[in-house]
Amino acid sequence: MTAKELNQLVTQIETHIECWKQFNHFITVARAKKFGPAEENHFLELKSVIAQELEVIFARVEAVSPSRDEILGLVGNAPSLRFLSEMNEGALRNLESQWHRVYIGWHSILGQLKVKQTTEETKTFWGKKK
Repeated sequence: MTAKELNQLVTQIETHIECWKQFNHFITVARAKKFGPAEENHFLELKSVIAQELEVIFARVEAVSPSRDEILGLVGNAPSLRFLSEMNEGALRNLESQWHRVYIGWHSILGQLKVKQTTEETKTFWGKKK
């Protein structure tokens, strides 16, 4: 992977992590039962972006955790804000726990890529690699 490709991948995963932050925000919105059609549509669009970006990222990176199945399962278990708002507190906490595992997993992958980025920059700086 070239330095440019690595930089693009890091940026893409950082953007994907921001989507995960928004997903968690919507869990909070659903818990408070304060949402309307606009928020419901935004939530569905966000889930589409997460699913699409997931495939793009996994085409470029091999990741054991979080797994594709784990992520798609989590997104699939949250079909709408209305559905989430009707879940009991225990089920919402479980969903948040799953979200947190995925969120931390993405940060772990991002950290690994940043190490590679730094290593590549160091190699280039010392003239060992073009």
